[in-house]
Amino acid sequence: MKVVAVLGSPRQNSNSSALANRILAKAREQGAQTASYELNSLDYKGCQACYACKLGSECCVLTDDLAVVLDAVAQADVLLIASPVYCTDVTAQLKGFIDRLFSFLVPDYISRRKKSRFLQNKKLIFILTQGHRDPEQFADILPRYLSIMKWFGFSPAWSLRGVGVYAEGEVLQRSELLQGADRIAAELFA
Repeated sequence: MKVVAVLGSPRQNSNSSALANRILAKAREQGAQTASYELNSLDYKGCQACYACKLGSECCVLTDDLAVVLDAVAQADVLLIASPVYCTDVTAQLKGFIDRLFSFLVPDYISRRKKSRFLQNKKLIFILTQGHRDPEQFADILPRYLSIMKWFGFSPAWSLRGVGVYAEGEVLQRSELLQGADRIAAELFA
C-alpha cells in the first residue's frame, strides 16, 4: 500500500502535521510505503484555468514542484491531507493543491458518472486542526471538502478534526486526537 501525505501548514512542526505523521508512522509499521510533501516548501502555482487537462492532456501541464506531488497522488492508494484552519478555511497552500487536482477530472465531468481519471478508488484521510475552541466554528470545512473529494473517486474517507489546539505540539497532549489518529490507521489496515 502507498500512502501519500500532503501537508498544508506553513509550519514544519504543526499540529495538523503531527497527527498526519502519527498515521504515517502506523502505516509504515504495517509495511506501507509512505511519502510526505510539505506544500509550503514547494514552488508552485494554483490552477491556471488553461483547460489543457480537458483538451488533450491527461494531466496538469504546469511544470513546477507540484507536478511530482500530483504524480505521487496518482500512484498512491491513500491520500492523507492535513491542514490547520486559517481565515475560516484550509490554508492557501492546501487550497492551491486541491485546485490542481482539477486535472484529474475527466472532460465534461459534471455530466459523467465516473468523474475521475484515477484508475481505482483511492482512500482519503483528511485532518484539520484549529485554534478556535468553539467546535461549531468552521464545522462546514470537512463536509464541503469531503464532498468534493468524492468527485475524484476518494472513497472511503476518514476525517479527524482537532478543535482548540493552538500552541505548537498541543495536539500531542490531547489523547482523544491521538487515539483518533490511531483508530484511523487501524481501520485503514483492517
